[in-house]
Amino acid sequence: MAKYLVIVESPAKVKTIKKFLGADYEVMASNGHVRDLPKSQLGIDVEHDYEPKYITIRGKGDILASLRKEVKKAKKIYLATDPDREGEAISWHLLKALKLEDKKVYRITFNEITKNAVKESLKNAREIDMNLVDAQQARRVLDRMVGYRISPLLWAKVKRGLSAGRVQSVALRIICDREEEINSFIPEEYWTLDAFFRIPGEKKLFVAKYFGFKDKKTAISSREQLDKIVEEIKEEDFRVSEVRKGERSKKPPLPFTTSTLQQEASKTLNFSTQKTMRLAQQLYEGIEIKGNGTVGLITYLRTDSTRVSEEARKMAEEYIRKNYGEAYVGKEPDASKGGKKIQDAHEAIRPTDLNRTPASMKDSLSRDQLRLYQLIWKRFAAGGMQPAKYETTSIKIDAGRHRFTVAASRMLFDGFTSVYSQEEDKAESNVLAKAVTEETVLALDGLEEKQHFTQPSPHYTEASLVHSLEELGIGRPSTYAPTITTLLARRYIVKENKNLYVTEIGEVVNHMMQEAFPSVVDVNFTANMEALLDSVAEGSVAWKTIVSNFYPDLDEAVKTAEKELEQVETKDEVSDEVCDLCGRQMVIKYGPHGRFLACPGFPECRNTKPFYEKTGVPCPKCGKDIVLKMTRKGRKYYGCIDNPECDFMIWQKPSAEKCAKCGSMMVFKGNKLVCIGENCDYVSEMSEKSEKSEN
Repeated sequence: MAKYLVIVESPAKVKTIKKFLGADYEVMASNGHVRDLPKSQLGIDVEHDYEPKYITIRGKGDILASLRKEVKKAKKIYLATDPDREGEAISWHLLKALKLEDKKVYRITFNEITKNAVKESLKNAREIDMNLVDAQQARRVLDRMVGYRISPLLWAKVKRGLSAGRVQSVALRIICDREEEINSFIPEEYWTLDAFFRIPGEKKLFVAKYFGFKDKKTAISSREQLDKIVEEIKEEDFRVSEVRKGERSKKPPLPFTTSTLQQEASKTLNFSTQKTMRLAQQLYEGIEIKGNGTVGLITYLRTDSTRVSEEARKMAEEYIRKNYGEAYVGKEPDASKGGKKIQDAHEAIRPTDLNRTPASMKDSLSRDQLRLYQLIWKRFAAGGMQPAKYETTSIKIDAGRHRFTVAASRMLFDGFTSVYSQEEDKAESNVLAKAVTEETVLALDGLEEKQHFTQPSPHYTEASLVHSLEELGIGRPSTYAPTITTLLARRYIVKENKNLYVTEIGEVVNHMMQEAFPSVVDVNFTANMEALLDSVAEGSVAWKTIVSNFYPDLDEAVKTAEKELEQVETKDEVSDEVCDLCGRQMVIKYGPHGRFLACPGFPECRNTKPFYEKTGVPCPKCGKDIVLKMTRKGRKYYGCIDNPECDFMIWQKPSAEKCAKCGSMMVFKGNKLVCIGENCDYVSEMSEKSEKSEN
């Protein structure tokens, strides 16, 4: 009979850990949390020191009953939930739910599911860290307060079940702010001038870029300026005025954190954050490897640390020495990490054994598991290698008072790039076939003139949003993926070709949140709250102090908003559309996907139609109304009401004012009107009439 009971979170770990520990140990899973706040109410006693009212989660009764049976038999109980705040809280809830206060209970954690790590954790068993538990309790209570107090207001305002969230609402605001910035952006023209040169005696050409005057870098902002430069240089000799040689090295990348893994998997593998975390969880919990049973392939996947254990560093050193040679073995990497101190008890995400190469795992992993494992494996292996070294050549070429420059590089030593290279490493540089010396006169083979326009900041992708959230100190490794998933599920945002766009419903919710709850969606306020939660984890701040300081302000804001909502709430807006079935005047309603037309005779008449908001601007192709429409995923655009017969569409809102220069349609961009004519760059300030039209 087993003397000791080990309780883990996931059933996927049970078999593997049981194999490591042998017959004296019984291993069981809690299947995540066993207690939580009730779904039907706030679940926090605000009158009595904000005490949470935890209940057993529905469906967990049988699991708890099985655990209680084993608890009675066991001499010692080891709580082996995940090594983070959430895992610490699950252990504490198990202690309470199973009434283990009088039992010999120990908390153990391991960063990887390997025999050594699991056995070592038993030697280092400890008590539950209540500071970590309290940090998780504070987060859970704060999130519940925001969600359960504000969501009913969204329901009342938008008339269907929506939700607000402490991190979710800030993430939505960040995306909305970027969308507003893009819509307000007015492009500016600029030109580039490239010269193709031939070294005397050589057939191969190389390209140099226009720099400006000899003593000053100059941008080319118009065709006239470009023509003047070309006119001035065409009679000049192109003489090399300076050749500078040097060496540069590129450091290997740090191993992955949760954030950088999500970003890189999105960029290189096109994985969503949710998919990346799901696959990483599978690799961490264990994969059936032929001849080895179930094996955990990577370390714990929720971490902000780039630290690597001494044992892992030596493993990498030995592998690199054996497979690549002594010259490739790198120095010990810096144990640095970006941002604030968070979960640094963990290591970076790395393979548990570097000798399990992606090639050797091919038959044991699914295609996507293998691709993610390969990314993690290569990044870690590269991190233990020497930098890549390049010989650089910088050349200045003068033509009268004008100057062109060229930078060439040649790899001297590939270092870590022999294992891992990113897109920027693959870009080809100029390669000079023959050495160029000062005073060499080059032969001009041709000029390439290109017109460009400045671009706005790009739309957020999942990768760039995760990067921004991490940089701003909003959320934690475990929250990035669920936050984005919730925003997509609520249809506040949509994803098209990797880009994230705000939907109409998202704009409505964001506007209301900024108006009624400015502190909740304030980036600095939310980042400061995360710092306070870290202070709870460190034991320097009591968790109820944070909650008691937060709730009264939230409560007051909710009560104020409730009064204001009652004042502004009106009946459904009557449209000018007549119901085809019963002849009533149709009304405008809000649904999860935005506005639609419905018959007020419901439930007798259930007729509905798409709602198209008219802009009052005629279509330039056919003269019919331009209306506000939605893509299938919920992104706003303006198109002809006669679609599909007429295919006119634009992304910006059209203005009734015509371009004073060419007579084409103008669109709103920030506080300006911009012509959409293909060869017209006319921009004007908004008139009073236009401002009213936009609003």
